[in-house]
Amino acid sequence: MTRIALIRQQYRPDGGAERFISRALQALAERGVELSLITRQWLDEGHFKIYPCNPPIRNRISRERDFAQMAQALCQRERFDIVQSHERIPGCSLYRAGDGVHRRWLDLRRQILPPAARWWQELSGYHRYVLGAEKAMFSDPRLRAVICNSAMVRQEILDHFDIPADKLQVIYSGVDGNSFHPRLRVGRAALREQLGIPQAALLHLFVGSGFERKNLDTLLQALARLPTEHQLAVVGRDSHLSRYQRQAQRLGIAHRVYFLGVRHDLPAIYAMADSFVLPTLYDPFPNVILEAMASGLPIITSETCGGAELLRSGAGLIAAARDDEQLQWHLQSLTDDQRRQRMGELARSLAEGLNYEQMTTQMLALYHHLLQGRL
Repeated sequence: MTRIALIRQQYRPDGGAERFISRALQALAERGVELSLITRQWLDEGHFKIYPCNPPIRNRISRERDFAQMAQALCQRERFDIVQSHERIPGCSLYRAGDGVHRRWLDLRRQILPPAARWWQELSGYHRYVLGAEKAMFSDPRLRAVICNSAMVRQEILDHFDIPADKLQVIYSGVDGNSFHPRLRVGRAALREQLGIPQAALLHLFVGSGFERKNLDTLLQALARLPTEHQLAVVGRDSHLSRYQRQAQRLGIAHRVYFLGVRHDLPAIYAMADSFVLPTLYDPFPNVILEAMASGLPIITSETCGGAELLRSGAGLIAAARDDEQLQWHLQSLTDDQRRQRMGELARSLAEGLNYEQMTTQMLALYHHLLQGRL
């Protein structure tokens, strides 16, 4: 039996990468593959063996470095057929670039930082460690293939690293089209009433933790220019939540923005919304884009989001990440009920082709090629 090990430090129930791993593990286990998970902490249950890998954490660098070293030693001892890492660990045979290219993210983030913060970012020992680990991993001869969750990420890897193009495989994440479905809209009125959201509001939905990277501040600025019927539900966590609440107050839109925290009823949350908006500064391909598409919502995202490549056929709208005026016009255009419906129907149709079966089939084909020495 083929033994595959997956490496991921921690599982957060609201994390997109973690949800991908959980679903992939379950789908692959059903195909008879022997799966093991190397992790610090895993809160989900599944049909796989857990290898605890939890060295003490002294700081951000030790968290990454010591976990990588212990995971490497464990893999050498166990001699798995395939080691698929979701962390930047040199020596893995297969890497899923779910976090994109760190240098690309730093370059984009630099554009929004004040001068002192830019200087600090460049000198940061943590960022230098991650950049070094990423470079070492991509140049390691043991790396046989890379799973890119978008064509955008594939191109960024080619732009930043000397790696053969045929090693880079684009495999989109799957989405559960039964759990996320337009039929759930039958419960939208009750949930809006429960959350205190007016039934007549044109409700835009933002889902994602880490509000700086997801670019919530630009969305709030755009919302402030729109009529009061445009309202916003924000789902996710951020250690600086109060900063965004104060921004909404300064903009005079606090009564139109609902900070809902982390929710475990996301299918119902999508169902009560009229559109999905994620003007992220950088996101390789957030699962929430697929979930919103499967829910039949029109999408607005940024050109630095990998999900944008699925929307160019008319299922959504794309803006420059920091252009609040362009974002405002996109939001305003969704006032048209028929346009929202057309875009949402197309989004749902596209999402139906990106299911777990399709994702699992591609993953198994990749594993087969690796085991046969074709990559």
